[in-house]
Parts: sequence; structure tokens; C-alpha cells
Amino acid sequence: MSAMPTSLNYQVPAQNVAVEQLLSFDVSEFHKHFNRRPFLVRHSLAGHPLFTLPKLVELSRRLPEKSVKYNDGNLAVAENLEAMPSNGLSVEETIRRIEEQCSWMVLKNVHDDPEYRELLMQCLDEVKPYSEPMEPGMCDARAFIFISSANSVTPFHIDPEINFLLQIRGAKSMSIFDPADRNILPERDLEQFSLAEDLGVVKYKEEFQKHAFVANLSPGIGVHCPVTAPHWVKNGPNVSISFSITFRSSSTRRRQNVYWINAHLRRLGISPTAVGVSPWRDTVKHRLFRSLANIKKVVG
Repeated sequence: MSAMPTSLNYQVPAQNVAVEQLLSFDVSEFHKHFNRRPFLVRHSLAGHPLFTLPKLVELSRRLPEKSVKYNDGNLAVAENLEAMPSNGLSVEETIRRIEEQCSWMVLKNVHDDPEYRELLMQCLDEVKPYSEPMEPGMCDARAFIFISSANSVTPFHIDPEINFLLQIRGAKSMSIFDPADRNILPERDLEQFSLAEDLGVVKYKEEFQKHAFVANLSPGIGVHCPVTAPHWVKNGPNVSISFSITFRSSSTRRRQNVYWINAHLRRLGISPTAVGVSPWRDTVKHRLFRSLANIKKVVG
């Protein structure tokens, strides 16, 4: 498998650019790489009033406790994202002192707030005309806001959604790896991830880095991260704020269901055929998953 590019800084494409109100990207690049490989995008959200620190403090107060996660930012790339140590501060203190105490914070499910949901849907309305022919059935739209101190690290992990990460303030580098490279992302890790979406199920090795696509992000620049593409983030010398817009599709949900069946087959001592190798087997497994899900609904 060919290595992915090691680094890329955004250059305005000379042609084939779809200029939208909030997002713009190279259309030919979108068609070639969407949900397969990462690519950079431009956006006009830098400086948006919804992303000032006082506004984010207000948002953190409105969100339920389970939607706010914050930790110490002095972490190694290979640490388990789900087991990050606390920074010893409250949510509001973390945001207010983000410049002086190395911390990492994510405000989850900010689409539950009407203002941020409107912004999310406006962004996705601009993505959908290009994504839908390739990944039909856009669903489960979500938004996350990441707030991190200078030089903090987000460890190596995978996510279950198709993602566009838009840099609002500060700079960061995001190393993204090919989700189809089974040396980096083994089939069994994807099976385990399907069971509980444990972000830390994948394990980082230093030799992976030479295969990374490194997106250097600054305000107005974002990056597309395909579903389950392993990645880690190194923040720049200042406070960083990023807006993550995510969604799933009919095929990504189907794929996760097939991995779920494979995980349970393996627990029974059966070595399942890898996802994508046999379309008819994948279809049978997906139907089995749906049947089990329907039974669960009936019996409660």
C-alpha cells in the first residue's frame, strides 16, 4: 500500500473550486478522496462570535455534564484517550485558565444547543450536495468544539463519524492515517470498536508516523477526516479552538453493524471473513444485525 503524503499546507486551487457561504474545497479532490483519504478545506468561521471564550463558558453551563470532557493536556501520543487524567479544575476554570494551565477540553453534542445546531446544519447543507452521491443517507449530524492549551496533545484514536475539523483559533498539526491500512488499523480493532466505540482501542507505534498525512491547520483552514481514520493532534504555541462537524451515512452504519457481527462471531470461536472481502457475506451479516436489533426492540 502506498504511503500517504507526509505533510501538506493549503494552497488555493486554481480551478474547480466550489465557493460556499461557509466552506470551500476543491471539487475534484472531494470526489476523489471523500471518506477515503484526508484533504484540506477552507472556511469562513474564524472570528465567529459563537467561538469566543466567554461564549464557550456560557455554552459549557448549558450543556449536560456528560457532554463536557476535560483533562490535563500533557499527554503522550500513545496514551489511551479514554483514560486521560483530570486537570484538577472545574469546567469553567478550565476554559478561563486555558492559556495558563495545559489542558484539553471537548464540548460534545453542541448541536443540542439551538445556535450551534443552526451553524452545524448550515455547514452540512453545503457538504451534502457533494457527499450524498458518494455516501448517501447523511444522518446523525453532530458537532463538537475542542479547546486546548498551547503544545497540548490529543492522543492517537479513531472516531465513528465522517468528520470535517475546522480550525477557528490558534494552530495545530493533525496526523491522519489511512483507515484501509490494516498494519495501522487491524480488523480486530475495528471489530472491538464496533461494540462500544472505545476511542482508545487502537494502539500507536512510532513507525506509523512516516505514513501520516500531516494537516497543518490555522484559522480558516480545516481538514476532512474519513470515518475510523486513526489520528492524533499536536497543538501549536497558542490556545486552539476547533469546530468539528460530523455525520454518518447509510454505508458507514452498515459497515459498523457488520463489524459488530464479526466481533461476536470471533467471541464464538469463529474467524469471520473481513469486512469488504465478500459483499454477499456482509449483506447476510447486516441483515442478521437488523433482525437482532428488531428482536431487542420487541423484547425491550
